[in-house]
Amino acid sequence: MIPNEPLTDQIIATTRKWIIDVVIGCNFCPFAAKEIKRGSIHYEVLHNSDSGQVLAAVLKMMQQLDADAGIETTLLILPGSFGNFYDYLDLLYHAEALHIKEDYEGIYQIAGFYPEYLFAGSSPNDPANYTNRSPYPMLHFLREKSVSNAVDNYPGIEDIPNRNIAFANKKGLLYMQQFLSV
Repeated sequence: MIPNEPLTDQIIATTRKWIIDVVIGCNFCPFAAKEIKRGSIHYEVLHNSDSGQVLAAVLKMMQQLDADAGIETTLLILPGSFGNFYDYLDLLYHAEALHIKEDYEGIYQIAGFYPEYLFAGSSPNDPANYTNRSPYPMLHFLREKSVSNAVDNYPGIEDIPNRNIAFANKKGLLYMQQFLSV
């Protein structure tokens, strides 16, 4: 079945809005605004996929980053897939294992975002979980060199996760929930 292009376009638009409103608007990532402005984020949508399809796409995403230096980061968006958070975590584990097996360790990093992301030991209604919640399950591919440059040149980078959690807790659950209304 060929994916519905308007639906794919809407999923990308929703994801881009989430980046602007949450990732940039809440300052969860101080580097995202530059990439939005540059247009260097690649969005790939894989509808109703299973682990095998996603892992094939993971390899394709890393190869695409190899081939196109103009892409700074890629989001592999997985609508209709991995309705269970623990299945998603299993997928993330296998994606990271593939990343290592294919000799991409040290070249790219993979980060995960999920609609019901849950930090270990937290409750589902903890606002801090929203620092890693997204409108759809997704895998985020980052260039290791760019991450290293950010770490080397951004004062207090190690404080970002705690700062983000403090922000989400201060704003509260209702404030954070508003951003994931798809």
